[in-house]
Amino acid sequence: MSLGGAAGPGAAPGAGAVRDAAAVAVPRAGTDATADAAPADALDELRAALGGRLLDDPASLAASAVDSSRAQPEGLPIAVVRATSTGDVSTALAWAHARGIRVSVRGAGTGLSGGAVAYAGGLVVSLEAMNRIVDIDVANRLADVEAGVITADLDAAALAHGLFFPPDPASAQWSTIGGNIATNAGGLRCVAHGVTTDVVAALEVVLADGRVMRTGARTRKNTTGYDLTSLFTGSEGTLGVITAATVRLKPVPPGQPRTFRASFDDIEDAGRAVTAIVSGPTAPEVLELIDARSVEIIEAFHPSGLPSPGAAMLVGQTVGLAALDTAEAIVALCRAHGAVETEISDSDSLLEARRLANPALTAQGLRVSCDVGVPVAQLATVFRGIGELAERHGRRIAVVAHAGDGNLHPTVEAGESPEEYAAAELVIDDITRLALSLGGTISGEHGIGSVKRHELPWQQDAVALDAQRAIKVALDPRGILTPDRSI
Repeated sequence: MSLGGAAGPGAAPGAGAVRDAAAVAVPRAGTDATADAAPADALDELRAALGGRLLDDPASLAASAVDSSRAQPEGLPIAVVRATSTGDVSTALAWAHARGIRVSVRGAGTGLSGGAVAYAGGLVVSLEAMNRIVDIDVANRLADVEAGVITADLDAAALAHGLFFPPDPASAQWSTIGGNIATNAGGLRCVAHGVTTDVVAALEVVLADGRVMRTGARTRKNTTGYDLTSLFTGSEGTLGVITAATVRLKPVPPGQPRTFRASFDDIEDAGRAVTAIVSGPTAPEVLELIDARSVEIIEAFHPSGLPSPGAAMLVGQTVGLAALDTAEAIVALCRAHGAVETEISDSDSLLEARRLANPALTAQGLRVSCDVGVPVAQLATVFRGIGELAERHGRRIAVVAHAGDGNLHPTVEAGESPEEYAAAELVIDDITRLALSLGGTISGEHGIGSVKRHELPWQQDAVALDAQRAIKVALDPRGILTPDRSI
């Protein structure tokens, strides 16, 4: 399958998604689509078309009702379509469109914004079984993949040809390419290679009424018509269901990669060091921050000998023939900005520890988090502000960050009661307002989903929201696709 021209973070799946029934649920606003479940005879019609790919047993319904976010479903879906082809998705959406049945879309369920949580009486379209890597086009540095391909599997397949897939979410071992595209996911390598939209060349998309559309091209340059590929990238399942993609690959840099670590007794010093690194001639491929509380939690979850910093630790990686020289220049900058201890290594253990942050925090019960972004030069200021909010609210806040691009993941400690969750949500709202006051954004990579939808008017004005909703109505007039989320 070739998509262009002719044809078409995180955490382990479900981590932290299922909580006590008394836990706080993210409210759902009024929906455009009918909330009533489909009558049994109508479901029989869909079963006749899909056979065993239509699941309605209690275990399948429960497993497909949640994602890895703190959002909770209001009830179970009526059925799950375990699609194995674009045709299955087309059939399912045409059926739902004709009956006004709400549809949620999922891959591996690793989303952290509540975008894949099922609708009561709705239909779940699962792309997890559409997991073929159709082709690695080495000459053009492209890969043709189905939406359910695991991110790390594509990276491994590309590596066999001396290439790699640049987007690198912490959930890469579980998250799917389709989910990454739907949320415009980021990750550890974003500081060097950008986010998912920067590598998507073409898409195959099923529209709300079941029609199949192909966008983009296999060429390096393409200025034909509106940029529909970018429109669907990051649309969170609200405009169409992405079933396949052509994505760009890059050559593996030559030489031995180097990882580095710098520990700080003051997190603001760490923020200033990041600004100096990013604004200077040194160019790391990865530049991450882990605060002392997060290091403590990661080590308790999976001991790896990660040294505990006084306040925060920067970890990163340099690549290319000058990797060692670049790493040495970076740690020198860190020392000049207050680092009390530094290390350079050829091991990936520091980065692997960083990837454990979300499952470790979740296992500790820290599930109330956000993924705000700020201009890199504002990192020291936002760290100071988060510390002040922790003191004001009397709650500990753990912070990990894709520091090199200013994308922070603060997590507020909270108990399991509804009151505890509600109090932690207020802290998250204050952190979000702080980021916006510094010229930032309410989401750097996780998307809006249902968890952050109430924050949209804080960042986008009424005209921008109206324009997006007009696009939604044009492509999904019955409002069946992921209604009341994202926009």
